[in-house]
Amino acid sequence: MHRIWATRILLTVLALTVALQTARLSLCLGGETSQQDAITSETTRLAELVLADPSDGTQIYAGRPYVWLRRYVVSLRIQGPLCDGLVLHLSAGAKNDHRGFAFQWVEGERVLMSGTKSYGGYDGFRDLVLEIPAATGNSVDLRLSATSDKAAFFSQAAIVSRTGKDSSGMSGFSLQVNLQPVSTRGPIDGGFAAQYPEMQAIWSAPADRSPNDVPEGSTEWAFREAAKNGRLANEMLFRANKYMHGWLEHADPETGLIPRNLTQSRDIWNAQDAAADNYPFMVLTAYLTDQELFSGRMLEILKTETRLTSRLGALPDTWSFTKKGFVQAEPQLFMLIFGGSEYVKDGLLPLTEFLGPSPWLDRLIAIEDAIWKEAPLQTPWGPIPSDNVEINGEQLQVLSRLFWLTGNRKYLDWAERLGDYYLLGPHHPTKNMENLRLRDHGCEIVSGLCELYVAVHYADPVKANQYREPIHTMCDRILEIGRDSRGMLYNSINPQTGAHDPNICDTWGYNYNGIYAVYLIDKTPEYREAIRLALSNLEDQVGDYHWGSADEYADSIESAINLYNREPIPSAARWIDRKIHDMWRPQQPNGIIEGWHGDGNVARTGIMYALWKTQGVRAEPWREDLRLGAVFHEGRLYMTLEASREWQGRLIFDRPRHRHYFRLPIDYPRINQFPEWFTVEETQRVCLSTAEGKEFRTVTADEAWAGIPIRCDQPGEMRWIVTTRSNE
Repeated sequence: MHRIWATRILLTVLALTVALQTARLSLCLGGETSQQDAITSETTRLAELVLADPSDGTQIYAGRPYVWLRRYVVSLRIQGPLCDGLVLHLSAGAKNDHRGFAFQWVEGERVLMSGTKSYGGYDGFRDLVLEIPAATGNSVDLRLSATSDKAAFFSQAAIVSRTGKDSSGMSGFSLQVNLQPVSTRGPIDGGFAAQYPEMQAIWSAPADRSPNDVPEGSTEWAFREAAKNGRLANEMLFRANKYMHGWLEHADPETGLIPRNLTQSRDIWNAQDAAADNYPFMVLTAYLTDQELFSGRMLEILKTETRLTSRLGALPDTWSFTKKGFVQAEPQLFMLIFGGSEYVKDGLLPLTEFLGPSPWLDRLIAIEDAIWKEAPLQTPWGPIPSDNVEINGEQLQVLSRLFWLTGNRKYLDWAERLGDYYLLGPHHPTKNMENLRLRDHGCEIVSGLCELYVAVHYADPVKANQYREPIHTMCDRILEIGRDSRGMLYNSINPQTGAHDPNICDTWGYNYNGIYAVYLIDKTPEYREAIRLALSNLEDQVGDYHWGSADEYADSIESAINLYNREPIPSAARWIDRKIHDMWRPQQPNGIIEGWHGDGNVARTGIMYALWKTQGVRAEPWREDLRLGAVFHEGRLYMTLEASREWQGRLIFDRPRHRHYFRLPIDYPRINQFPEWFTVEETQRVCLSTAEGKEFRTVTADEAWAGIPIRCDQPGEMRWIVTTRSNE
């Protein structure tokens, strides 16, 4: 596919112009008009042009070239003696689907009319008829652009007289088209990759080792796919490691705490940003790439922030480096609860999802208990922390998992207070709310209530029966009014009127996590199909949509990875592979990405992507030149490890963490988890065979989790086929 990279240049295409000789201009001013669905008569056609993509001759459908609004903003200039009875016919393409576009009629700088239109339900091209509005001069422009619907594509435009009278003698009409390329926009390149040419050499695929050069599905193909994945995983971990060290350079020299960001608020550490979004993924990066740093400096930061910032019990408050004390003279309970809830849900919870029991889990439980000890809002069901949907949604997510992890019933009781407040009381997200955010800072309530529904299904069936109807009502209404034709979710909706924000949210998968979790419980087929629709449309329909900051790319890609783990649609995988580098593009040579706390979310998604490419296997100790990759194919794991020099270490296999760490009854999709790929059950043994299929090592599950010793005596690639079998 050819792409146009010059985003500031208007590509002007002079179209085929037909100026048909006609009788008198006065004929244009009178007579009755009749609606036409197609250009049916040569005498009514005053000017026409063919629309074609000037950069890509393959853009042809049903035998016709076309222009696609996902690539261009189309401006049509209509010139001539404009009058009543003139319409524009657009030959609009569809592929047995429904599409939409936005339009503006403009005269000079004045907008005469604007709106959106949709069409479809057929295959091929049919004419859309647009009234040409009255203008004061002899020229008017029509601008066509994409909306959040499937993008329209057009093959022809024509000016048509609808007077029904003889139009011979009319002259002077013409059509011109300007095609403005839609930029593949994304974050601006920060120059990171150019700083490391030696790493680019590692990340580049050797010309003689492409998986495309051997039969797909063959053993050689699988090993080459694994090697490709190893290069991708290496890049993710290298970038994350540099991000971590880049931020540590800016740590407060006295406390060791990192600042909230590097542009504003350099003087503070706060719970809801620095602690919740950035620090935890520095911890996780250290765990994967630098164990000494993990058990040293990263643990010291936890101890320091606990000692310095705990203000009301374990609840943390914002700390000033220059004041060497709290920013606020007096504690503000709402902000303490908000900051603590953010830190627990976005920071300490994902660490626990991957690490299991650790000092970070101890901090999580301490803060969670403090939040509920101070819960100030009295309700008929007992005190709750807030009436804020973000806080309460976060609490539902944390409590629903913490109940299983600890076995302590109080966490489920607290979660049910919130569930009753929203599902059994007058605060239902879609029955009662007039504004429901489906993006962050609001979407937490949707997935939180769905997580609670999973918990009570297994732990409190009576409550599950009470929640079933209101949960399904919420999910059904979101699917009814909250998504576009591609399955992407809007930023916010008004459940009472059906109105919605015109833009889509990067956190689409956070809501779909919850809806899919409900599907796993009740097997509602529409819920599964909603997720499959969104995943299926990522490659062709969402494509190179500009999500915004690197953090927003990270949330969207995280959404896709988490759901792809449950519904492995191949085109979704290709989209993830394509967009992961857009996410990293702003990274600077010093490792900093955008210089704010959202940098941590980029590292989080990069690590999530790397674990997918290794199928959860990791090499310890990590080194910059190590390329560990894997692919699961036809019941076997094909794995490669390549090093540029001698290396000795362990290959550590993943376990079913959802059950071993959290004791969850099922592995439902959830925010802030790291999906499981190739896991070893406690009842299994792991068998490593050579590329030729000769078994040379078999280990127990405990040994696989601890790490299988491996030695590379010289530079090069090692290959294994990994299988599991039950203990005898």
